[in-house]
Amino acid sequence: MDHAQAPPSVVRMRDQPAPADPHPPVMPATFWRQAAQLATVGIFIIMFGAFLDLARAVLLPIVSAIMVGAMLGPLGQLAARWRIPAWLFAVAAVAFFLLLAQVIAAMVMAPLVDWIGRLPELAAILRSKLDALERGLATFRALQSMLGGGGSGPSIDIAALLQPAVAFLTPTIGELLIFLTTLFFVLLDRADLRKHIILLFKDQDDRLVAIRIINDLERNLSRYIGTVTVINLAVGVITAFGAWMLGFANPALFGALAYVCNYVPYIGPAVVVVVLFAAGLVSFPSVAYAAIAPLLFVGLTTLEGHVVTPNIVGRRLTLSPLGVFLSLAFWTWLWGPVGAFLSVPFLILGLVIVRHLFGDDEGELPE
Repeated sequence: MDHAQAPPSVVRMRDQPAPADPHPPVMPATFWRQAAQLATVGIFIIMFGAFLDLARAVLLPIVSAIMVGAMLGPLGQLAARWRIPAWLFAVAAVAFFLLLAQVIAAMVMAPLVDWIGRLPELAAILRSKLDALERGLATFRALQSMLGGGGSGPSIDIAALLQPAVAFLTPTIGELLIFLTTLFFVLLDRADLRKHIILLFKDQDDRLVAIRIINDLERNLSRYIGTVTVINLAVGVITAFGAWMLGFANPALFGALAYVCNYVPYIGPAVVVVVLFAAGLVSFPSVAYAAIAPLLFVGLTTLEGHVVTPNIVGRRLTLSPLGVFLSLAFWTWLWGPVGAFLSVPFLILGLVIVRHLFGDDEGELPE
């Protein structure tokens, strides 16, 4: 059949060029260029992580001070409106942190020193309580051997037990001094620091985005730390009251411990549960009685974490539980307990930046 005999539609189909392939093959040059870009990004991330680890002694207090200064940003604005000098607000903030550290240390150290002095006696009591569980739990056999045995009574190397804990939990004097000094200057020069960050961008739209990011970050961080502080204070008071009702010797110690540890998601409440159970084993006559306080605390923190905090904070900046866990795991591995405290603020920082840079944020002009 030639063109004269074929229908017009068939002639058009024959003359029409073949459709282009919707998925053209990737050229080798393009592939290797993209692979080189990904490799460069990966090498940068690895080197940046190594830098964070190697410079931990200096970066950790400085970054902590900057994040705490951002949390106190709205209070700094309020103090400026009340015509309070910036240096006075900075001195008051540093003095508050020093006073808070002294109060917590006084509440914790006095019972802790008493327990250390009675450690051989407490070890003997704990060993006798664990005898009932030794048949079914092989782990407690190692604990029993550590606590010691025999006719001469239990003996413990107190220095060997305390040295790792003190090295892990207590910051050095130099790091604490760097933190307080950096916090003072961050609060003192807050307005100038904001201006210099904004002026780094040449375009007017970029400057507006930078102002929005800074304002939103300070607002969300202050909301987070304020809400968590009030909730943790309530958790500490309830824990102290419950410890007093159950008959613990130092209920204020457990309340202060619950208040401080609850700033660290997941890990902090787990530490309090272990401490409550260990103290219950020493203080109460049976294992079942010792398990009451940890179970009640687990119920309290579950209610707080899944009902109270989400409803109070609201859903304007929703934090994924998986994101919180991954951020907690990474920063705890990298920077220890302080990194665990900073894990959620770092996650908030990332979410705020991503939302303003990649989201459709057409809010009002910033102040």
